[in-house]
Parts: sequence; structure tokens; C-alpha cells
Amino acid sequence: MSELLRVDNLKKHFPVTRGIIFRKEIAAVKAVDGVSFVVNRGETLGVVGESGCGKSTMARCVMRLLDPSDGQIIFDGRDITHLTRAQMRPVRRDMMMIFQDPYASLNARKRVGFIVGEALLVHEKRARTEGGIKRRVQELLEIVGLNPEHYNRFPHEFSGGQRQRIGIARALAVNPKLIVCDEPVSALDVSVQAQILNLLKDLQNEFDLTYVFIAHDLNVVRYISDRVLVMYLGKVAEHAPGHELYTSPKHPYTGALLSAVPIPDPKLGRARKQIVLEGDVPNPIDPPSGCVFHPRCPRFHAGVCDAEDPPAFSFGEGHEAKCYYPLERWPLTDEEMRRRPEEAIEAAASG
Repeated sequence: MSELLRVDNLKKHFPVTRGIIFRKEIAAVKAVDGVSFVVNRGETLGVVGESGCGKSTMARCVMRLLDPSDGQIIFDGRDITHLTRAQMRPVRRDMMMIFQDPYASLNARKRVGFIVGEALLVHEKRARTEGGIKRRVQELLEIVGLNPEHYNRFPHEFSGGQRQRIGIARALAVNPKLIVCDEPVSALDVSVQAQILNLLKDLQNEFDLTYVFIAHDLNVVRYISDRVLVMYLGKVAEHAPGHELYTSPKHPYTGALLSAVPIPDPKLGRARKQIVLEGDVPNPIDPPSGCVFHPRCPRFHAGVCDAEDPPAFSFGEGHEAKCYYPLERWPLTDEEMRRRPEEAIEAAASG
């Protein structure tokens, strides 16, 4: 598969200022701090992590809704990192977004026909002059499982799942190459989540779409994603193919997230070793030295983990984790959780 999106060392720092008249920058919130990944055409990259880890900020930087502080964004072979608003306009038709809240993302004062057709008004001059917007919007509504006659209704006349379908139809309006899904099912009931996920997969197969799919629920990400990116405090902790990440995680943070995923079988659930993380997520204004996860890591080793930010170690094709003491097997026993491999210490010390 060919490459569609490349993000290299992306950073987004929000300044913290003090003063009323003469404001002075005293610190910065490091919301995204050195994130790199590649998304190939036709695949889905899942992005997971705790609230506040920088997932949505990263997505908004990729969409250029926020200006990156540093790094590079290459979309479809073109560097879009520093494009002006006017230069971004022809690019935006190839990059669409589905938002988390189906209630807040739709203008309550506009009818569905305008909401879905607005992108056509902006980007499709031919459709506007030929009066084909209504026909195209009704076609899109039918594609996402709604009645074409809903064209003249307002958002408040729909359920949450139907509103999210309207959001999906809006994202599809101008046949984009990339769709960023920012927790599109987190506000929906479980049964509706399954319908929306199946719809997204069907649309991907039909229109050859590429997704960046952000979510908290690891079961949701497992179902829809080809590869998974795990973020913690603005950094990438682990990046791996989906099946490999769930069966053989290497970063202790990934293991902790997976151990919290509910298991339908009560016996297996009781027998599973759960990794409980102590403490709270550190302040992104003043992140810990070395590995940012080390204050909560059950495999922390003083003088190594807190000395230098670990590089991305390779654990097979496409599987990388930034950890000096990766998980040896999964699930872990108590003894394995306490292990401090001497060879890992020597490797970290030597450099």
C-alpha cells in the first residue's frame, strides 16, 4: 500500500501566560510532544490513550485546524505543515472529520440538506451551478442508512445515532481521501456503536477510504483498526499492527490498558492478572524526565527510566515500543511484573 499521510516529530505546545496588561509566557502545555506515524491508503490507524494524552489535539493539527508548534505533516505527497488558509482550501476537500458529539457538531438552526451540502457549496462549483446539491445530499443520506426525505428536517428531529450518520454523510460529501474520526461512537449506545462501526467499515470498502480513528474503548479500536498507536502524555508509547498489539503488547502502559478491558467470560476475567497504575497522570506543563510514564510504571528502574527518554525499540515488522523494560509475555504473572532484566539495564546504559 502506498503512503497517504506521514507525520514526523509533530509538536503542539500551548503557552501559559501571566499578567493582565503585559502578558508574559511562563511555561507551555506540551499537549503533543514528538509524535510520528504513517498512514497508508485504504487502512485504518487507531489511536488510543487516556483522556488528556493529546489524541484530539494531534488530530486537529493533522487537519490543520491547529497550527503545529514543530514537526512536519506530509499529506498525499505534499508538505501541508505551513500552508496558509488560502493554500489549505483545495487540500481540505481531501481531508474530512467526524466529530465526537453528534449533538454539538451539527448546526441546530440549519436543515440537514444545508449541513450535508455545505461542503459541496464550498468545493464543488459544478454541483452548485447545475443545481445537483439536493440530489447528491439525498444520495448520501441513503448511503449512510437514512431516508432521502430527511433532507428538509432539523437535527433535533433525529436520534444520536442518526445524527452521527448525518455527520458521516457530511464527511463523505466531496469524496475525501482521509477521514479523521475523533471518538465518533463514544457518545452512543453500545448497539448503535456497532451499527456505526459496521457502516464505517462498509464505506471504507466501497469508497477506498483511509481512517485515523480515535477512541477510548480498546474493543472498538480492535474491531476497526489495522494498526494501533498508543499515546501517553503527548508521546507515542507503542505502535503496532492491531492483532499483534492485543496479543503481545510490549509497553507496560499498553498492558495496563488491555488488562482493564472487560472480558465476557467471568472465569477468564477473574483469572486474569490486572495491572493497576498508581498515581495520576503527570502535569503536561512539567512532564517527568526520561520516560514520561516512569512515575506510574510497575517496571520502573531508577537511574535508567528517569534518566533519558527511551528510543523506539523494534519488536518485529511495524511493531515499536518506547520502553527499556518491555513486557516479555502476555498476560503477565506477578513474578514477571517484578522482573528487572540485567541485559536491558546494560543495553540502556551502553546506549
